[in-house]
Amino acid sequence: MTRPQPWPRQAFPYLHPTPTRWADNDVYGHINNVTYYAYFDTAVNALLLARGVLDIQAGSTIGLVVETGCSYFAPATFPELLQVGVRVATLGRSSVRYELAVFRAQDDAACAQGHFVHVYVDRDTRRPAPLPADLRAVLEGLQVT
Repeated sequence: MTRPQPWPRQAFPYLHPTPTRWADNDVYGHINNVTYYAYFDTAVNALLLARGVLDIQAGSTIGLVVETGCSYFAPATFPELLQVGVRVATLGRSSVRYELAVFRAQDDAACAQGHFVHVYVDRDTRRPAPLPADLRAVLEGLQVT
């Protein structure tokens, strides 16, 4: 298996500021691997909330994570202020594949990067539902080739 190379900061149309917390560090003195997934989820949902296309309480569709993965290249630690880059790699009828990367302030290459796939479903039935038009428009603006 070929090891991926870190993505560059400029490859991301949106960067979300992400402060680290004391509790993010593990006993080895760096951000614990599972915390990166929380950073990814927070960056995507904060972006969607800020753009007005996510209604956590009453939206008719919700995005469920069905796949995720992450590669790590360099450690980050508390009290760093990180940035999480968000872009859309694939946009389907009811799904979106996000690519995400975590950047330390002094680095242009990702210290960690990964992906996750949201499948949008009807809030009540939990069956796949088409992406709402306003959400699709925001996601198209984040799409890269």
